Amino acid sequence: MSAISASVFAGPLDKTECIAGAKPGGGFDLTCKLAQSALMDAHVIRDPMRVTYMPGGIGAVAYNAIVAQRPADANTIVAFSGGSLLNIAQGKFGKYSESDVRWLSIVGADYGAVIVRKDSPYKDLKELLAALKADPSKVVFGAGGTVGSQDWMKAALTARAAGVSHKAMRFVAFEGGGEAISALQGGHVQVYSGDASEAASQIAAGANIRVLAVFADKRLPGAMASVPTAKEQGIDVEWPIVRGFYMGPKVSDADFNAWSDAFGKMMRMPEYAKLRDDRGLFPFSMTGAQLDIYIKRYTQQYRKLAGEFGLSGAK
Repeated sequence: MSAISASVFAGPLDKTECIAGAKPGGGFDLTCKLAQSALMDAHVIRDPMRVTYMPGGIGAVAYNAIVAQRPADANTIVAFSGGSLLNIAQGKFGKYSESDVRWLSIVGADYGAVIVRKDSPYKDLKELLAALKADPSKVVFGAGGTVGSQDWMKAALTARAAGVSHKAMRFVAFEGGGEAISALQGGHVQVYSGDASEAASQIAAGANIRVLAVFADKRLPGAMASVPTAKEQGIDVEWPIVRGFYMGPKVSDADFNAWSDAFGKMMRMPEYAKLRDDRGLFPFSMTGAQLDIYIKRYTQQYRKLAGEFGLSGAK
């Protein structure tokens, strides 16, 4: 090994750790495992990255631990999602805000989707909105999460696009997406405000559902390519669900930049697309100053929405 390549592994990229702020098996775990595989494949880390679990508050416990106890830990990255930003906007991460960590990378994204049963009378988003407008009590939304969650916000935005107050919207919270899709197929709810990748995998597995719209800026590739965006249907709603990593606030610029370069290299690899696709994520990559601007802009938008929807704790 040359002196140059040996030095790559020194410092922050040596004995690395990824913290998933939830129990094994969820989205944070998936995000850490993606980095674990892809960074090894890109030869930017030599030893397999250790994944550790710090459940609590959908990432809040991990966020607080990094900021307060491990702010300068240069070998540790922490997974986050769009849901983390939504919770920060609602004050659910305690005294800390989006300005208290260093945002490292977005490695992929999912997008909100409006999902109905295959035999639903609603053939497109406009028909659903017309039905909502005519009688909000006849359309029941299901979601994997309670009031203020991402699924609830997507339902509330859909209702608002129909001119219906979120307070008049009928909504049933389920433990997760799987339960919500079962309820949809069983006819207990009429609409599921879920995610595009989840819908694609359920359809591939034979679920009796179809997607009316995706909340993306443009059509998604692959199995979702035939599904129009909400914007195409005249409804200006986007809901990207980004996945990525942050680091402690006191990590040095040199160490942070080494990680940023490593992620840049990783995401440019031809093999990276398959690793990302296998985990149900669509193309979306961002690092550096551009990412910091993106995170702060989106968190501020979520804060504004939370205020408009009267969610307690929005700050």
